[in-house]
Amino acid sequence: MNFHTRKWISPEDLNPNGTLFGGSLLRWIDEEAAIYAIVQLENPRIVTKYISEINFVSSARQSDIIELGIVATRFGRTSLTMRAEVRNMITRKSILTIDELVFVAMDEDGHPVPHGKTEITYLDKRPDTLDQS
Repeated sequence: MNFHTRKWISPEDLNPNGTLFGGSLLRWIDEEAAIYAIVQLENPRIVTKYISEINFVSSARQSDIIELGIVATRFGRTSLTMRAEVRNMITRKSILTIDELVFVAMDEDGHPVPHGKTEITYLDKRPDTLDQS
């Protein structure tokens, strides 16, 4: 699993108990997974279809640095399924796990569209698509 995004827990991220508010964490995970799906499926029109059970393992507190990890586990015809973990960057203690997040590629009209992908591709392995003229 790759951990690319890090967040520093600020006072505005806390619940009344003084720990990280779960809603903020879920928003960050949904955003991270959507970006991952957009990059993997090479389609900016991605929607969240399904999120499985969310397991809050431990909590984070103000000033903790957390990192979000996402990995693709299955490519469907129009979908990408991923697994997520959030952990404390310093202690490596798990904060949250989600076994399945499913995102679907859409066309301009909002209908599912086949993406043709079957495995993870890394940006440095893709042909350069930038116009160099």
